[in-house]
Amino acid sequence: MLALAAAGDARAQAYPVRPIRFLVGFVAGGNSDLIARALSVRMSQSMGQNVIVDNRPGANGGIARGLVAQSPRDGYTITIIGPSTLIFGEITHKAEYDPMREFAPLARVAEYQNILITHPAVPVRTLKEYIALAQTQPGKINYATSGVGGAGHMAMELLRSMTHFNVTHVPYKGGGSAINDLLAGQIESFMAIVSTSIPHIQSGKARALAVTGGRRAVALPDVPTVAQAGYPGYEATTWAGVVAAGGTARALVERLYNDIAAAMRDPAMKPFLESRGIDPFLANADELGAYMRSERAKWMKVGKDAGILQ
Repeated sequence: MLALAAAGDARAQAYPVRPIRFLVGFVAGGNSDLIARALSVRMSQSMGQNVIVDNRPGANGGIARGLVAQSPRDGYTITIIGPSTLIFGEITHKAEYDPMREFAPLARVAEYQNILITHPAVPVRTLKEYIALAQTQPGKINYATSGVGGAGHMAMELLRSMTHFNVTHVPYKGGGSAINDLLAGQIESFMAIVSTSIPHIQSGKARALAVTGGRRAVALPDVPTVAQAGYPGYEATTWAGVVAAGGTARALVERLYNDIAAAMRDPAMKPFLESRGIDPFLANADELGAYMRSERAKWMKVGKDAGILQ
């Protein structure tokens, strides 16, 4: 037993001896991809090995998550997750799915917000006007999201649970196709992420109504939060965490956290993320694990109340 423990320690000390694969469950250009690429450049420098971003879009991030969960517990395959990871099993009816067993938390690295935007032809300029319009035309106003059970979908369901208005959900496979349809006037509204919305809001091709977090987005200081727009108590903050396969050795978890933390502390990281509507936020593996448990309870309730989950 002592020999086996010593061998395990030796492997952990030698790590890494080959490139690390950083899986992203969405197409290039979204928040997960931006964060992963910014981290990978800096982690490659501190680890002395390439950290290679590998985009595996599909199933609202589920393809990438599945590859990581099934990978060897050796620290060479990691991915970036968010709130939808925690309710993935209930959405897909995978009764055996347990995110706290499937994944080893490494670090929480960012927070960001969704933002409700509309096409300029929609005759509203505030969130209250949007909700009032939807209440006079139940089910006739469409809103897009990047997928069932994703952060945008759950943020809108939380708002609907507080205000009791009726809009029709149109899920897309990603934010890129949804924003294109909004700009073309095929969808009236979109619960989007801030980073992909900024250029269209600034150009006047989309109208911003409110952000979903607890404070205004640094990149859009004139856009109120949902609470500031008249609905106190509302907050739906999206977050990004980095995880490895469940059962990864503690020594590897700590090593990966240290390299992630060093990347997050790079002086260029904060302005890079904030300019894209992403707030850097560093928390260690234990803190991420506790946060995942509390977030799972919150969004399971919202999803069940909305009839999305079992």
